Amino acid sequence: MDMKLKESVGSAPGSLLVLAELTCLVAFFVLDYLGIIQVPISTTIPLLLFAWLSLRLRGKRWRDVGWQRPFALGKTTLIALLAACVMQAVSFLVVIPTISQLTGDEIDLSLLDQLDGNVGMLLIGLLLIWTLAAVGEELVYRGYLLNRLADLFGNGAVGLILALLLSSALFGFVHAYQGVVGMVDTFINGLIAGGLYIASGRKLWLPILYHGIYDTIALLLAFARIL
Repeated sequence: MDMKLKESVGSAPGSLLVLAELTCLVAFFVLDYLGIIQVPISTTIPLLLFAWLSLRLRGKRWRDVGWQRPFALGKTTLIALLAACVMQAVSFLVVIPTISQLTGDEIDLSLLDQLDGNVGMLLIGLLLIWTLAAVGEELVYRGYLLNRLADLFGNGAVGLILALLLSSALFGFVHAYQGVVGMVDTFINGLIAGGLYIASGRKLWLPILYHGIYDTIALLLAFARIL
């Protein structure tokens, strides 16, 4: 890439470039939702590639959006653990029942039916949670998408709030297979993860650990047939 172009894109991403990227992402989400395109395993994989190409276009790396080891790993883990436990309780006891009552719908967790006491499936589920979900989705939706939206709306308080809301909304939309209740619940979790990302100075390990612990608790509850 021409060095002048790289410097220009990296220092002040143009609105047209950001809009073009976001348009491609929305089109991808819609086509996937409609079943027009079939992505094997997980949509997170092509999204990671897309996000990596976007960063390279700007002369940046994953570490520039927070993929760095935290200075206080123990403290970061403790905060993530507390946040995940509290939000899992709020989700299980308040959010899901309330949204279910309002919509007359139930959250669709049929994908977890494969567990049913199957230790092998539990281990596979944990592997997927900590790779594609916790790491992969946080790199995409917080590290990449939230920052691109902030490029568009500005990095002030209003811009970050809009970026947080929209990135969380798209995060909820890609979980449409869980039904309306699942989408709303995921949207709220996106807000929490995004809030942790911003509060930690746009470092990814806090939302990654939060995401991984939250999903791990859900998986263990499903395995124990509590969910």
